[in-house]
Amino acid sequence: MSAAAANCIFCKIVKGTIPSFKLFETELTYAFLDVGPLSKGHLVIPKAHSQYFHEVSDEALADLLPVAKKVAKAINPAQYNVLQNNGRLANQAVDHVHFHIIPKPNEEEGLGIKWRPQTADKEELAAFAKEIVGRIEQ
Repeated sequence: MSAAAANCIFCKIVKGTIPSFKLFETELTYAFLDVGPLSKGHLVIPKAHSQYFHEVSDEALADLLPVAKKVAKAINPAQYNVLQNNGRLANQAVDHVHFHIIPKPNEEEGLGIKWRPQTADKEELAAFAKEIVGRIEQ
């Protein structure tokens, strides 16, 4: 086990050394209540430690998203956000990949986002798309 995993609060929750309000569990995924939610929110995590989304195995991701869907359906919010942050600038507070399911029952509770779309230059977008396509692993 890496030092990061050994010190990770979510890894400790998965191991049972820190208590949690477990909602659902598979061999690869663990879902539990968020103890510091924006609204009555829920966390769904891969059991294996990864700090960033792109580091999670395809097998774990294939298991995780159906669990997130199952939990979202069970809480049955009319409106909600599914959020996953990577890195401190993106508001990742725990260095273990986690998906938040955040009910949005009203304007005050839940995730508050101010969407500020930018006008993009079509030629720059085309060049950027070509660059990304060239880096995608087949």
